[in-house]
Amino acid sequence: MSVATLPALIQRFFTDRLCTQLEASRHTVAGYRDTFRLLLRYASAQRGKPPVKLTVEDIDADLVAD
Repeated sequence: MSVATLPALIQRFFTDRLCTQLEASRHTVAGYRDTFRLLLRYASAQRGKPPVKLTVEDIDADLVAD
C-alpha cells in the first residue's frame, strides 16, 4: 500500500471529489482553493516547513483550531 502525499491528496480532492463527483461550480472550487491556500500558509509558518514538505500529520486538530 502506498502512502499518498499531502499535495497528492489535495489534488485528488479537487479533481476527483469536487470537480468529478460533485460537479462543483467554479465559485465553490475557488472557495476551497482559497481556504486550502490560507491553511497551508499558516501550517507552513507554524511547522517551519515549506508547504510542499507538509505531511498529513502536520495538519492536526490543534493547528486547525488555532
